[in-house]
Amino acid sequence: MSPVLSGVLQLLALVAALALAHIPLGNHMARVYSSGTHWRVEKWIYKGIGADPDTEMRWPAYLRGVLAFSLAGVLFLYLLQRLQGVLPGSLGFASIDPDQAFNTAASFVANTNWQSYYGEQAMGHVVQTAGLAVQNFVSAAVGIAVAVALVRGFARSRTGELGNFWADLVRGVVRVLVPIAAVGAVVLVACGVIQNFSGIHEVGQFLGAPQQWNGGAVASQEVIKELGTNGGGYFNANSAHPFENPTPFTNLFEIFLILLIPVSLTRTFGVMTGSVRQGYAILGTMAAIWLSFVALMMWTEFAHHGPALQAAGAATEGKELRFGIGGSSLFAVTTTLTSTGAVDSFHSSYTGLGGGITMLGMMLGEIAPGGVGSGLYGMLVMAVVAVFVAGLMVGRTPEYLGKKIGTREIKFAACYILITPALVLVFTAAALALPTPGDSMTNSGAHGFSEILYAYTSASNNNGSAFAGLNADTQWFNTTLGLAMLLGRLLPMVFVLALAGSLARQQPVPATAGTLRTEKPLFAGLLAGAVLIITGLTYFPALSLGPLAEGLAA
Repeated sequence: MSPVLSGVLQLLALVAALALAHIPLGNHMARVYSSGTHWRVEKWIYKGIGADPDTEMRWPAYLRGVLAFSLAGVLFLYLLQRLQGVLPGSLGFASIDPDQAFNTAASFVANTNWQSYYGEQAMGHVVQTAGLAVQNFVSAAVGIAVAVALVRGFARSRTGELGNFWADLVRGVVRVLVPIAAVGAVVLVACGVIQNFSGIHEVGQFLGAPQQWNGGAVASQEVIKELGTNGGGYFNANSAHPFENPTPFTNLFEIFLILLIPVSLTRTFGVMTGSVRQGYAILGTMAAIWLSFVALMMWTEFAHHGPALQAAGAATEGKELRFGIGGSSLFAVTTTLTSTGAVDSFHSSYTGLGGGITMLGMMLGEIAPGGVGSGLYGMLVMAVVAVFVAGLMVGRTPEYLGKKIGTREIKFAACYILITPALVLVFTAAALALPTPGDSMTNSGAHGFSEILYAYTSASNNNGSAFAGLNADTQWFNTTLGLAMLLGRLLPMVFVLALAGSLARQQPVPATAGTLRTEKPLFAGLLAGAVLIITGLTYFPALSLGPLAEGLAA
């Protein structure tokens, strides 16, 4: 079988699996977040944290819950790392330095999972399982909760109430993430992913030095790492490591897990708003962008530029041969168009244009289909902007799902869109202007610039993947990337919840002959165009200095 055909067949199998899963899972999540009953285990949790799950919250109260829970998570995970040296199950590893502990705590709480450390050489069993794995669950649940709050803003009228954050958080973990993760972990273990609490073992010699590996609860962390679009690997090689991702089947299964909830949430959106066709319009837009990026990535990586690539048959550097070019390209596009950040190959080794595609996927705002929760609310914010633009062109007051998009709503949407590019470009400019950060680059010229641009793009968009050529374990990068991750996660949520509250207070207006039909393919095309144009205008100069310059010079 040719490598190209293999890649196409993997793509078709993935699309078929998602098509089968998205309706039942989407309907299930709609029932979960619309339910008025509480499971017994959920009541125990509410009692333990002192929350009343039946109290409706307006957007400021909902936001306070998000911020309080997230900041408490940062503090807990920071202290857990700082105390690792005295904790049982530490495997003899020392406590984490303050700047790296802050970076890691901010990273996992922000659903970014950027790692400036070697997982198998720094984190013991307690930090991995009680700290990092727990945040993989709850940070994903926070993202879903904020997305559901925005959906309620469209679905409700003449009320500012968006539900209860604590109820949404607990239900997301107990009824959605844990059951799927439990099944997925069994599948991974059956396919060869390790799951144990063993210590460090010497496995042989390499160049005269002993080679050591430690075990760990890898399968249980691997499944929520992908399902929750987190991305942090138990081992430094991430999903390229055979203990995390041993076979082509597990590789495709992990891609499926990454896309499962973001794709299914579009169905949840349609069901909760009473129009599944609106959900299909959002899903169609996401799918069109994702498929276009997959096609472009496979084309760039299979293109035979130069004698070395011609001899190899494709751009094989930095890729696992057991996954092939097709599987690696599919994983790279999926992980950067979501907020996952997991890698089964190293993006710095991709062709110049291939590396640019991974970067552009994050710069779109990771909305095709995006992260768990964040992808849906990001695309809905872009839909608000697209409706506003369409209204300006035809001279009508913009409406979306019966809600008027006025000055207040478009200001919230504009602030949401501008936050992340501001973080990316300001931090990148500062790192290049100062003398010390540039020492962390292992490459010069356009590729070296891409290393820093990629790092801040990944952090600010809560992705977590790296170009793999930048030494980010310095005080400058640990601190600034940590700040970028927290600000890039929490500030957009402020404006999403404010927008949700503004929409929920409105009285729906009836559709007329002049109302833009937002469930039609025409609107889906307008939405995709708005996403690409806004991103292009924002990032094109920076992309021209990095991956475009490198790709065109090849």
